[in-house]
Amino acid sequence: MVETALDEKDLEIIRALMKDAKKSFTELSRELGVPRTTLQERFRRITAKGIIKRIAAIPDYSRLGLPTTAFLLVSFSPVMDISQRDLAAMIAEMEHVYEVHLISGQWDMLIKVRAPSTEDVGRLVIDKIRSIKNVAKTETCFVFHTAKEVP
Repeated sequence: MVETALDEKDLEIIRALMKDAKKSFTELSRELGVPRTTLQERFRRITAKGIIKRIAAIPDYSRLGLPTTAFLLVSFSPVMDISQRDLAAMIAEMEHVYEVHLISGQWDMLIKVRAPSTEDVGRLVIDKIRSIKNVAKTETCFVFHTAKEVP
């Protein structure tokens, strides 16, 4: 286990940034009751330790023309000389694929997809993913509503 040496204030800063990283250090310091210079130093230390990997923009995907979200479950079959990790890396490079996870249980992989339409998701699944010889079967679950999504 890696020693992180974070206190409750550090965790509070991380939670605040996860909620809204657009806020300035001045706004955050006021909100958290920490002097701005202290907040900046804590942020620098947390970032230097690699605890915060990056600060990223979270777009409204509907406004980008990608209103359809689906999760794909994939079963791996070792028919060719390719590992599950290599297959995951290959799928991760495909258009509309946003996340790829190797998982335990009945399925081997969980993939998050964002696309313009259900038809586009269908083309990705049928024409690209299912055409890979190491993919034994898939199941597609379309998202109707997202109550919470964490970057």
